[in-house]
Amino acid sequence: MGVTLDKPLSQNEVDSWRVPIPGGAVLLAPADRLAQWARRNSLWSLTFGLSCCAIEMMAAAAARNDLDRFGMFFRATPRQADVMIVAGWVSVKMAPFIKTLYDQMPEPKYVIAMGGCASAGGPYRDSITVVKGADQFVPVDVYVYGCPPRPENLINGIIKLQDLITSEKALTRRGQPLPERKPIIITDFSEPITPLPGATEL
Repeated sequence: MGVTLDKPLSQNEVDSWRVPIPGGAVLLAPADRLAQWARRNSLWSLTFGLSCCAIEMMAAAAARNDLDRFGMFFRATPRQADVMIVAGWVSVKMAPFIKTLYDQMPEPKYVIAMGGCASAGGPYRDSITVVKGADQFVPVDVYVYGCPPRPENLINGIIKLQDLITSEKALTRRGQPLPERKPIIITDFSEPITPLPGATEL
């Protein structure tokens, strides 16, 4: 969506923006870097729980995995959403409505195709009533494969999307062409997620 930055935002850079004043501190930062940091850590999701993958998406948002710690909140309106998660197979009749809602989302916007059906049609690939992947009607940024993918796979896809947002420079691209979208493919979750400090294993 944006122009690639030479170096990603680091905690040291954020700390360097802090200017002490009597009684506290103020952050003075380039607007583009600050907007990038805010977008990365406050992804609001417009969800489509279209089939069995929706159960795993709900499990990812539940207490055990807790998507809130990544700044991801589910919204019921496209006008407040940054990310669309297409979870499950999409029928030919449903595709135009999803495309309409995608068009109503403000820029910059991202799409996660969750599950084999949303990614490539899954076991319904030969059906005339199921779309052969969400990328047939909306541009997909992250493919999370599995039937259905585990919540950890979805979380890994969200982390990779946050890394993609970290490398973008949306506010200063004035008049520059958008770079080619290169989707991220999550096939298997092999790395454990590092728990937050003070978190306990359930």
